[in-house]
Amino acid sequence: MRFLKEPEYSHGKIAKTAVVLINLGTPDAPTTSAVRRYLKQFLWDRRVVEVPRPIWWLILHGVILPFRSGQSAKKYASVWTKDGSPLKIHTQKQASLLKGYLGERGHEVQVAYAMRYGSPSIPDVLQKLKQDGCERILILPAYPQYSATTTASNFDAIAQHYQQVRNMPELRFVKNYHDNDGYIQALKLSIMNHWQTHGRPEKLVMSFHGLPKAFLLRGDAYHCECYKTARLLADRLGLGKDDYVVSFQSRLGRAEWLQPYTAPTVIKLAKEGVKRLDVVCPGFIADCLETLEEISMEVRADFLKAGGKEFNYIPCLNESPAWMRALAEIAEQHLIGWPTMITASVREEQKQHALISRAEAKRLGGEA
Repeated sequence: MRFLKEPEYSHGKIAKTAVVLINLGTPDAPTTSAVRRYLKQFLWDRRVVEVPRPIWWLILHGVILPFRSGQSAKKYASVWTKDGSPLKIHTQKQASLLKGYLGERGHEVQVAYAMRYGSPSIPDVLQKLKQDGCERILILPAYPQYSATTTASNFDAIAQHYQQVRNMPELRFVKNYHDNDGYIQALKLSIMNHWQTHGRPEKLVMSFHGLPKAFLLRGDAYHCECYKTARLLADRLGLGKDDYVVSFQSRLGRAEWLQPYTAPTVIKLAKEGVKRLDVVCPGFIADCLETLEEISMEVRADFLKAGGKEFNYIPCLNESPAWMRALAEIAEQHLIGWPTMITASVREEQKQHALISRAEAKRLGGEA
């Protein structure tokens, strides 16, 4: 086995601690070629698609990539900004703000972000942290609800990278935070702020990313954790069972996925006489193609075409202060025991970094 080049070892060198925020990923550009590269990496992951490899290779290269890449590129182009991919922009801001929030809480840590598919890749980020002297690394997924297709896939990529490393760092993994009090409270505040401006809907739809039903039957915890998030959020909002609906979006292929599906759900509600509908996506902590295009454009059109009159998409948590505080608390809970506390002088420097980060986020259109 060929090992990666190690940084020069120095006795007595102070080991650093890092937090890596990992999101799913995004193409480098809204072009057919870039989307094709992204989909090829994403859909070849054995955690994502469990079809036997020879059969799936033929389907992927013979059907999906040739036809889906161009279609998806148009969708990405519809949400792309002058600064790039919304998902990447929000994840980058969150990582920067997280460093400041942790600094305010007294922790001296490096904070980086990585993408499971696309760039910056997990191996590149981990190797950079090693070069920087980080010997303790906390992996923080951008997925509140655990699934083998997301959180466990991160682990696979990390494990594969460290097979090439002689001197591994100490690793910790956050599995989930679907029922974390700060996360639920941040969702509640986001929805309440929206309602204060736009009024309350007749029905609230909580749309989570879908998953093949077979994965649930094989033991994936995702479905149950989505429903627990929804129940806790509804309780916090004071909603009754008839006030909200849980649904699942982004179905791929012909196999049965978790139901009810989001698009048919909103069409059914419109045909039943619901005129005002709000949709929130609690499983996404940053706005992306699935929220900005699929929900805010496609599902909106479905609802209005079916007879609905008003459709509101409630944005993801993104860089909201309540969410960034909650994310810092989640990270802090998993940093316990590591020597991350900083001196008063360094703490003041961290506070200044936090102020600068928030000002930069606000300049770029964030909510921090």
